[in-house]
Amino acid sequence: MRPDTGAGTVLMLGLCGLIATVGVGTAALGVLYDTREKAATAAEAAALAAAVATHPPAADGAPDRLAAELAQRNGARLISCWCDVDTSLKTRVVAVTVALTANVPLFGEVAVGRTARAEFEPRVWLGR
Repeated sequence: MRPDTGAGTVLMLGLCGLIATVGVGTAALGVLYDTREKAATAAEAAALAAAVATHPPAADGAPDRLAAELAQRNGARLISCWCDVDTSLKTRVVAVTVALTANVPLFGEVAVGRTARAEFEPRVWLGR
């Protein structure tokens, strides 16, 4: 019997293990990237809705309620909303943070959070 008998089998098993590890790692990174982008979209939509709602004549409802609704429509949950109602015509900025849960292969559920800001200018909205 030759001393290198079976070496090809061990090499192939190692190569298959490496390919499987890289595949699972790539899938996990892909899921996390996709979830991060979805969370960013949800945060931006929620921030835009909340920004307009801070000026009562421009929208019906509380800004934080609208932000939560838009986040939920995009599959996320609202974590915080810095969006005070202001009846003046000055420019205001709101900040919204949302979280989205990703089911990452081999790691389970991972929460991904994103924050977005939006600016609303009532004077522009009124055409002044």
